[in-house]
Amino acid sequence: MPKLKRTAEETEARREGPEFIESLDRGLRVLQSFGIDRRPMTLSDIAKIANLPRATARRILMTLQKSGFVSGDERLFSLTPHVLTLASAYLASNQISTVMQPLMDDVSSKAKEVCSLALLDGNEVVFVARASPARVFPSGIDIGYRLPAFCTSVGRVLLGRLSNEDLAAAIDAIPVKSETPETIVDKHLIVATIITDRSKGYSLVDQEAEAGFRSVSVPIHRYDGTIIAAANIGAHIDRITTGEMIDRFVPLLRDMSATAKPLLV
Repeated sequence: MPKLKRTAEETEARREGPEFIESLDRGLRVLQSFGIDRRPMTLSDIAKIANLPRATARRILMTLQKSGFVSGDERLFSLTPHVLTLASAYLASNQISTVMQPLMDDVSSKAKEVCSLALLDGNEVVFVARASPARVFPSGIDIGYRLPAFCTSVGRVLLGRLSNEDLAAAIDAIPVKSETPETIVDKHLIVATIITDRSKGYSLVDQEAEAGFRSVSVPIHRYDGTIIAAANIGAHIDRITTGEMIDRFVPLLRDMSATAKPLLV
């Protein structure tokens, strides 16, 4: 069973001393543990995933239960809808999602495919907004969904904002594994691909993150030119070729990015 490992930033914060609140860190790890298996969890499961003693995990669960974030019967525990207040607070305060949503709706309608917006979070990308031409989202990538950055079009666009030296160091530190038979796992080739994509102004990934699925992404810039997000359009391989994706979708995404730039501060 996987464990929740601290990021480098969290480890560094611990070394800095009293400003790092250990109990808060542990509570957040317990909350995160519920996303591992997508089912009600036992105390033992949670303690193992969060890498905590059972007694510590239990006290945290009891606190979260009294605060309304967790429900349980002493044997199985699950999150309550109250947890969504944390996510809704982020989405409500996130200017990127607010500005981009109507623009994405328009692009999705024109492309007749789903358009998604992603941010970089450590070694992964997290999707924070989606638009569907039918207003009905197919199963798959939902808001909050995470994918490895190195093998996704949005991830490569976001990693492309790094200098060549920082990019090479970042990829060297990322654990790379095949998501599909098409996934590029050679780190030197990944770096070279991201640099090439940066020069083109878009990234196209063909079945590297998900078999049978390809996507194309462009960077989203704020007013000063800094890349702060990536927007993509994806489709199954039986619906569109890579050439058609570039010809049809890249202009739509670039126009959207240009429209959003002066609105993002």
